[in-house]
Order: sequence, then structure tokens, then C-alpha cells
Amino acid sequence: MPPSAVPEPPGGHPGWPAVLGPLRVRGHEVGLRPVRLRDGGDWARIRVRDEQFLRPWEPTTYGGWSRRNSGVEWPGRWWLLRGAARRGLSLPFAITVDGAMAGHVMVGNVVREPLLSGYVGYWLDSTLGGRGITTAAVALVLDHCFGPVRLHRVEATVRPENMASIAVLARLGLRREGLLQRYLDVDGAWRDHYAYAVTAEEVPPGGFAARLVRDGRASRA
Repeated sequence: MPPSAVPEPPGGHPGWPAVLGPLRVRGHEVGLRPVRLRDGGDWARIRVRDEQFLRPWEPTTYGGWSRRNSGVEWPGRWWLLRGAARRGLSLPFAITVDGAMAGHVMVGNVVREPLLSGYVGYWLDSTLGGRGITTAAVALVLDHCFGPVRLHRVEATVRPENMASIAVLARLGLRREGLLQRYLDVDGAWRDHYAYAVTAEEVPPGGFAARLVRDGRASRA
């Protein structure tokens, strides 16, 4: 093999499917697993109830929030997510809290050689906010991306007004790289977003979850 050659990973999508964690934060056990067809009831219940909490940060929903986040919509969405995951384009994880589905962490737009990159997005049940759950979930998925999935770079974009999401990215050590003007149609208008990123060279010793444990923000469950 030539010195510059990189061995091909086995299979078309290394690191998928996978179950990640758990980590314990403030008395709650946080884990990640692939989304399931039977998640539809919990998905719809949380998202319909949390419309005012989620809508300012998510792409514009045409046809009405309640309809687009109803239980009848989930099977089609799940089918698309499963298909993209099988083709190596995404890693759609459900966040579980004490065993129950409570949100999503999605690694999307996965591109392999030569970029080896993807983006991460996430949402969580509003009743569980402020407990470090999202930070723990994103730490788990970043470790997975830079480990078994073999990515080199993970990106995230966030509206400047979304201080809670910015705090998650800052705690995990992602770099703010700039402002993307009128980047995404969110809540009915084209919104500016900050661009954040981290590369494999910046992974902390032992990984992101290990740093949360060292900092006293989480423990191994």
C-alpha cells in the first residue's frame, strides 16, 4: 500500500447502527440509540406540546406545526431517516433519558473521503432542559463521530439568539468560525447563524464525555 493510502473502513457506514452511553447527569441516565418506528407517539407528543419552545430554532414548517409533527407524519420521516442512515448519509439518534425517548441528536450531511465531515443538530424535551442532558448527548455523539465513524470534522450552526444551544457548544469546546448571513429559513424568515466546528485534532484527551466526567458535569452510569 502506498504511504499516503488510507485503508478503507469495513462496510459502507462505519459506526452505524450503535447504542451510545449511558452517562449520568443530575440523577438522570442519558443514552443514544437509533430512532425507531415506535418512537412516533413520544416524538409527536413532545414536539406538538413544545411548539413555542422549538419553532424559533428549527427550519420553517410548511403546512402547520401540529400537522407536520403529528403521529401520522412520523412513519414517513422515520423511513427517510433509516434510509439515509443505511446509505451512510446520516446518524439519526434518539436521546433517551432514564430509558424513555426525550429528543434527538442528528449527525447529517455525512461526507466521506476526502472531507470526512458532517453536521450535528439536536433538540430535547423542554421539561428536561437545564440539567446537562443535551451536553451529555452531544458529547456522546461527538466521541462516536471521531471514533468508530472516523470523521475528521463536525460542524454545527446556531442562531445568535439561541443562548442555550450556544452554551452547549461552548461547554464542549467547539470553535466559533464566523457568521453565516441569511443562512437558513427558520420560523418564517432567512436567519443568520453562527458556524461552529471541531476537528479530530481538537478532541480532548479521552474524548468529550471523559472531559465532562473530569469536570464533574457527568459520571459514568
